[in-house]
Amino acid sequence: MSTKPLLRIGIVCYPTFGGSGVLATELANHLAEQGHQVHVLSYAQPVRLNAYNPNLHYHEVQVENYPLFQYQPYELALSSAMVAMVEQESLDVLHVHYAIPHAYAAYMARKILEDKGKHLPIVTTLHGTDITLVGKHPAYRHAVCFSIEHSSAVTAVSDSLKADTIEFFGIKRPIQVVPNFVDSKRFFRCKGDRQMQLSTHGEWIISHVSNFRKVKRIADVIDIFERIQAKIPAKLIMVGDGPERTGAEQHVKALGLAGKVLFAGKTTEVNHVLGQSDLFLLPSESESFGLAALEAMASHVPVIASNSGGLPEVVTHGVSGYLEAVGDVDAMAARALEILKDRPTQQGFANAARKSAEGFSVTDVADKYLAIYRRVIHD
Repeated sequence: MSTKPLLRIGIVCYPTFGGSGVLATELANHLAEQGHQVHVLSYAQPVRLNAYNPNLHYHEVQVENYPLFQYQPYELALSSAMVAMVEQESLDVLHVHYAIPHAYAAYMARKILEDKGKHLPIVTTLHGTDITLVGKHPAYRHAVCFSIEHSSAVTAVSDSLKADTIEFFGIKRPIQVVPNFVDSKRFFRCKGDRQMQLSTHGEWIISHVSNFRKVKRIADVIDIFERIQAKIPAKLIMVGDGPERTGAEQHVKALGLAGKVLFAGKTTEVNHVLGQSDLFLLPSESESFGLAALEAMASHVPVIASNSGGLPEVVTHGVSGYLEAVGDVDAMAARALEILKDRPTQQGFANAARKSAEGFSVTDVADKYLAIYRRVIHD
């Protein structure tokens, strides 16, 4: 048991199924379990937040709807909510996930608090598209760069994302790589327990989890599956929702796969879906890390993914799965069939995937964040 004092921590995140929201929520859950007082701020309650932990508290950003504004000033409401939360809860540190608009709003909150005589350390964690996609846009670039440079500490979830951030913005402030993590107690193989009846006739279960954005290349997921099911009995479970879902459903119908593909939507049973899966597909255009792939690996599920961004830091080619070039659906399908050629082969990859995932322990990663919190508080 650590003798270090417990902290009062604020965590600001999106409540979505994307990697930044999931990581922030799971981190909040774990820190609260360790006895720290954790206050989570967002515009809606994150799905994975453990509402039954007395050390975990949810605060909602309230945005008034005024006819004067074409777009409601969320950043202004967010900064004010941060100030109120810090003052009311006497927080020691604020940890913001995703640069836009959280890091910028946090800077404004800190300046407001400075006028009140309070210093607020801010830790900013970069997750991916806040840098590689949105942050590069001319409308946001200067604000993103300013927010990063004026954070008390900055972390990135992969070496790849760190390199991209330095290249795109010329950041001078040190960036510490703290990878995403997985709770191996929550993600595991559902041995023989097909609670959701995903496999009704002994089919191989293939899954995909994402926010259905263009960068996820949802059509590639379906095209890979179409090639797999032409050779072996298989079903595809698509978990999540987003702008590409309607097109994906139409693509499934056009290929005559309606009876073999299930769109599960924003289910809270992601761990059960993964726990019953035999293979996971993540052919994204880019992934800063690939948290969904890591959760699949923790569930004893090998991964077929694109060789881009931070995915090579998660998936070991030929061991826990395979990595192929972005868009090469033929190669990905062939690799999938290599893994699924028989149960012993699939089991070998599954065991290796689980072993690799154990290297991304929630305890180890949370301890790294706690060390950063204590450093910026002391500084």
